[in-house]
Parts: sequence; C-alpha cells; structure tokens
Amino acid sequence: MTLEQAAVDAHAALDTADDYAAAWKTWLDAAAAFQGAVTEHAKDESMPRVDVEMAVKKAVRQPTPTEA
Repeated sequence: MTLEQAAVDAHAALDTADDYAAAWKTWLDAAAAFQGAVTEHAKDESMPRVDVEMAVKKAVRQPTPTEA
C-alpha cells in the first residue's frame, strides 16, 4: 500500500508543483513502481492482477475507519 500511497501523493503534488516536469516524473516513477509491485504480487500469489490492484487502490483511497 505504501507504493500506491506514494503515487497518489505524487499525483496530488502536480497541482502545486513549481517544477511540473520533475513532479510529473516523480508521479510516473511512483506509479510504475506500484504497477510493477502489483504484477509481481499477483504472479507470486496466483491471483488476477486486476483484483490485487483494485484491492490496494480501494484500501488506500477509501480507507475504512479503524475501531478504537
């Protein structure tokens, strides 16, 4: 989930970036790292890649509140 969060954060940073090209590259690299990790995990676990990707994206983008 850390890689997806890094990609989400890098994407959000594009809106306020002073150096848009550098910020875009940071986002691209973060997204590529996430996609590579998803592919590898899906392969290792014999799971459909799309299921892994969607589960991680949901956990990062729509977290459930933790119980106290």
